Amino acid sequence: MKVAVIYNRESQKVINLFGVPNREKYGLTTIDRILNALKKAGHQAIALEGDKDLVDNLEKFMPRVLKGERPGIAFNLSYGIQGQARYTHVPSILEMVGIPYVGSGPLAHSLALDKVVAKMIFVQEGIPTPDYAVLQSTGFDVPAMEFPLIVKPKNEAVSFGIRIVNNECELRESAQAIFDQFQQPVLVEQYIDGVEINVGILGNSPAEAMLPAQISFGSEGPKIYTYEDKVKTSGRDVGAVCPAQISSEITEKAQAIAVRAFNALGCYDCARIDMRIDAEGNIFVLEVNSLPSLGQHASYVLAAKQMGLDFDDLVNRLVEVASARYFGTPTPPMIDDSSSAKDLLFNYLTGERDNLEQSVQDWVMVSSRSNDSVGILSAVDLLEQKLDNIGLKSVREFTNRRHTFCWETKAGMDDGILLIGHVDIPINPYLAFEAFRSDPELLYGEGVGSSRAPMVMMEYALKALRYIDRLDQLKLGVLYYGDEGRDCVDSEDTIRKACMSAKKVLVLRPGNAPDKVITSRRGQRRYRLIVEGEPKRLGAKGRKPDLLRVLYSKLDQLSKLSLRKERLAVSAVDIKTEAHPGMIPHRAIVEIQMTYPTKDKGVQLEKSLKEILSGDDLKWRLAKQSDRPPMSERKINQRVMSSLTGIAAEWDIPLSRESSLMPSVAGLVPRNVPAICGIGPVAHNLYTSRESIERISLVQRTLLLSQLLLEQSL
Repeated sequence: MKVAVIYNRESQKVINLFGVPNREKYGLTTIDRILNALKKAGHQAIALEGDKDLVDNLEKFMPRVLKGERPGIAFNLSYGIQGQARYTHVPSILEMVGIPYVGSGPLAHSLALDKVVAKMIFVQEGIPTPDYAVLQSTGFDVPAMEFPLIVKPKNEAVSFGIRIVNNECELRESAQAIFDQFQQPVLVEQYIDGVEINVGILGNSPAEAMLPAQISFGSEGPKIYTYEDKVKTSGRDVGAVCPAQISSEITEKAQAIAVRAFNALGCYDCARIDMRIDAEGNIFVLEVNSLPSLGQHASYVLAAKQMGLDFDDLVNRLVEVASARYFGTPTPPMIDDSSSAKDLLFNYLTGERDNLEQSVQDWVMVSSRSNDSVGILSAVDLLEQKLDNIGLKSVREFTNRRHTFCWETKAGMDDGILLIGHVDIPINPYLAFEAFRSDPELLYGEGVGSSRAPMVMMEYALKALRYIDRLDQLKLGVLYYGDEGRDCVDSEDTIRKACMSAKKVLVLRPGNAPDKVITSRRGQRRYRLIVEGEPKRLGAKGRKPDLLRVLYSKLDQLSKLSLRKERLAVSAVDIKTEAHPGMIPHRAIVEIQMTYPTKDKGVQLEKSLKEILSGDDLKWRLAKQSDRPPMSERKINQRVMSSLTGIAAEWDIPLSRESSLMPSVAGLVPRNVPAICGIGPVAHNLYTSRESIERISLVQRTLLLSQLLLEQSL
């Protein structure tokens, strides 16, 4: 399980420094001990400061989960940075963003910190507690209580400001110090002369009381535990002894009262109940520490040791009791032979989430732009190594080591499922390389959406099938090509041939936001137009027309061929001119692109194109550079889409379908073969420096693909 240990120590990452600052800090040694204990138990643990960056850091470490996937958990040690009710700050944030955590919730912390409200609850519940009064401000009336008294801030912890007073003068002096330093009311409490103990609580329903620990004050100083004692600046050695030197009868009574106080404030998982025992054996609850220290010599840790829990055991026991509270079981149930294959797939893939993202990062760092033949072959070698390790073998018929590369399972690929993707990255060669980076929602990097994430999705879907021993009997082929950036002009014939023998084709292109797969695409043609006229000087007379003037007029006519309702679009995408010195251009080279929904409309559009681009005493040469056929909507896809939507509904994965303006190799699939495109992770800003995929969609789409393949293997 992922466990984020959240603490406050040095960070002041807040919008403004405002309010009473926190003075409680966990030592780095203790934080390291907790991390090591968690890691020894097999948890993936990190330490995070509980500051304004906490939500982003948590989301990076434990991103949004799938239905049925157990989220990570936070191990809360946070005392807060500043302001009131500081113990509640981090738990409130965790409640808001939906992350389970070890320890009490905001309400219990706020009640425990407000000592007056806590004592009111104790009185109401019949829990013995010393008599008390509240001083609101300077000039107070002295309460009708016998000295000595205890004074302390109303809303502080760890013995801040606590003092014994023996007369009115000391009372007013101590109260004023608290008013000045803490800007809050003063709690005055009857001093109980006797033994001070505390009882640790561990667990929920029922909460288990540890053996009481006794505070040893030594022979010097007041018989109370001060902040100076805690930070070792008082000059005396105050420690804890466990078990306390009290009778078994009082021990049992103290444990029962401690559990009642724990439950009365609504605490969870752990707490420490501070008490005093007078000379007659009466027990009084002083306060509840809802966030007990886990320092090496802390009384809570000493008491746990008496229960048979060493430090590592205690830390992991806290995770277990919190897990039981949230999930019903302290640890994930073991997977047995009776588990369904789809559940095994789910558990495998959700357990590989970090490796999925790491693989995407590794692939992003492999450069294979469409104009880099060496980089493409290097990427293919890496892909081949991965597929070989999974158990696939090369298919010579569809592999030429230049443009197409194909592998199949032991069952072969004939009449099976064909997965198609591209290894090259079609991006402007003049753009700088974009390295991998991430934020809580997205993974960024060159080709991450168009190529890398779909490739990783395919790899882990096959690994998942191998994990449950379903890969070898599945008829499946994997075909990758390396000329997507050149419109598949070299790989087209091989792809067509491979698709003809497939039962189904899944094209590993990215999904469209927010949750789309693609069931139809427009076709696309690219043309190069060369227009030539006679050289002429600007302003010179002549019968020949101005080349650019005519060209722009023609291009304006072309734009009128674009009809949105007919799903037709034509545009010039690049224009270059040539001219002699001192002359206006006599030659122009124009790149023209058009998209169309059907083959017939494409033919008609090209005919109109040629009719416009002619005449006017200029030489017109129009050459087709590439032709990417449309992917037409087909009824035969219905069964595959029904399977996908059923799987998505089962795991609460958002999924819908749409038509796309952009072409893909799905247009090469025969109409009698079911084909789904855009099954890869949902991507944004393709072919730009901001290209990204949604983090959650990486595991969602991998689960969709793996379970769809599983259904085909049955």
